[in-house]
Amino acid sequence: MTFAAPRRYRPDDRAKRDVKQMDWSNDRVAPSPPGFHLEGMTDILPPEDDLPLDPYSEAVAHAFDRVGPAVAKVNAFAADGRPMGHGSAVLFTPDGYLMTNSHVVGKAKSLRISLTDGRDLEASLVGDDPESDLAVLRVSGDGLIHAALGRSSRLRVGQLAIAVGNPLGYQATVTAGIVSALGRSLRAQSGRLIDSVIQTDAPLNPGNSGGPLVDSRGRVIGINTAMAGGAQGICFAIGIDTAFDVAMRLMRDGRVRRSRLGVAAQTIMLDRRVQRASGHPHATAVMISESAPGSRLQAGDIVLRWDEVAISGVDALHRQLTEEAAHRDANLSLIRRGKLIEASIRPSEG
Repeated sequence: MTFAAPRRYRPDDRAKRDVKQMDWSNDRVAPSPPGFHLEGMTDILPPEDDLPLDPYSEAVAHAFDRVGPAVAKVNAFAADGRPMGHGSAVLFTPDGYLMTNSHVVGKAKSLRISLTDGRDLEASLVGDDPESDLAVLRVSGDGLIHAALGRSSRLRVGQLAIAVGNPLGYQATVTAGIVSALGRSLRAQSGRLIDSVIQTDAPLNPGNSGGPLVDSRGRVIGINTAMAGGAQGICFAIGIDTAFDVAMRLMRDGRVRRSRLGVAAQTIMLDRRVQRASGHPHATAVMISESAPGSRLQAGDIVLRWDEVAISGVDALHRQLTEEAAHRDANLSLIRRGKLIEASIRPSEG
């Protein structure tokens, strides 16, 4: 691609003469052109308060008006009262429950939130789930305004996405963009994969974590959680469908119950001959590297299927280890000492 060289500006003699004749004094007002009168102009121009916003600005402003009062700044403190950091949260029930990120509040010994109406309240940690990077807080107070929740399963790529939070401590900050992609996966600090993540180009900064991502109607569609390092306009939010499910479990049990196999495992590449012979649809599978005493799985086992689900790696295996999986037997297809076998196993509740 070739770019034309920029044209240099060379004022001609007329321009130079006009500049010399200009009056640069600040104490004189140039006379109005002949026939031009200011009288009556106030009747033509509408008052500023009556000027309508363009549709884009109207949508962003309306969304903030709806969700802004429900967004809180979260301050986390250590046992000695030393500040540990801050983030954002959103009230989602009228009785004081808030959603935020686990990495914002998980290690704090005490928490306080600040609302947009100026109130500063003590908050308690109801539950924390590092594997989904979500947490639930609760505060006591009167007249708490809560946000309406949308459905992340109904989002479309390209629709308006608005982030509200407290980046770098600047309370009630609004940024806007679009839904850039859906169905992303994000690695939590615990190492587990978070599915159904929303990608957006609404700018996020430190302090936005835990705040809401909302649609043009002001409904929460995600919980802002991360931005891609070294990139611009690549930010992520946990879909509200996932976040709400986790929040309900945290409110009920204080934690999210999942099932466990009692093994250490890793993703491996399959030999092509083994892949063809077993009919495995993926080039990768899971190999058990360590096994707890009493487990029906052995070190060296290669797991290919969990019931009817082909297992392509550790993340795929994690997805099967739900709370419900601890209450029933699962049929595993695996390779043990070079032979394809079937094994029945019931995970333990973790």
